[in-house]
Amino acid sequence: MALLHLLTMFFIATNVEDHEDQRDQEEEKKQREDKDKDEDRRRRMYDLSLYKRGDLLEVPRTLFTHFGIYLGNNRVAHLIPDIVPLFSTNQDIIAEMVTNDRLIMGVLAKRASVRVDTVEDFAYGSKILVNHMDHVCSQPPLDGEEVGRRAEKLLGSVAYSLLWFNCEHYVMYCRYGMAISFQTYQFCKAVRKVFCSRKCALLSALSGVGIMCYLGSVTPLTALPTILIPFLIWMAS
Repeated sequence: MALLHLLTMFFIATNVEDHEDQRDQEEEKKQREDKDKDEDRRRRMYDLSLYKRGDLLEVPRTLFTHFGIYLGNNRVAHLIPDIVPLFSTNQDIIAEMVTNDRLIMGVLAKRASVRVDTVEDFAYGSKILVNHMDHVCSQPPLDGEEVGRRAEKLLGSVAYSLLWFNCEHYVMYCRYGMAISFQTYQFCKAVRKVFCSRKCALLSALSGVGIMCYLGSVTPLTALPTILIPFLIWMAS
């Protein structure tokens, strides 16, 4: 009876393991099928025949617009912040599509590079605008081959700044020969409108006087900022 009981337990355990292995295989198969379907959907979403070498591509990413240069053969060169290279040298991990979390952390760490990705990875699921900047920039675009050559020449790690050297500066240099950013200009213009106004100068002066009254003393340490800061804001307004 004991032997029969042991054999029964053995067969039950074997069947359970086989069932679990079969279930794991089915889950892996389903994941592969879902991945293939997703890749097919993304390929259909982006018609590569619409792009030619040297085209300037732009897509919305986080709060800003992201830019890249199409190199041909489903390759896009773009300057993108990425936190992963700061912690890992594994090229397989680094080469994976840069998510918004990786991008934002890269901006904060000021770590970025010019890299080549597929159109699908570059677009990150968004609709692509092609050469929209041709209608904004007064400078005519360079020849497509020259644009692609410039884009490829700058591949690798770069000194990144959200305001002074970002992805828009990169593509504008490649396509038009001018490293400028309309996004940066609009941002600085908005900041100037808020902080470099006469109202802001008056408020800063009143704040300084209020602080001196609260402290009950007038010293160079309190008087100088009270005079200098409102004066500089007033002159900049």
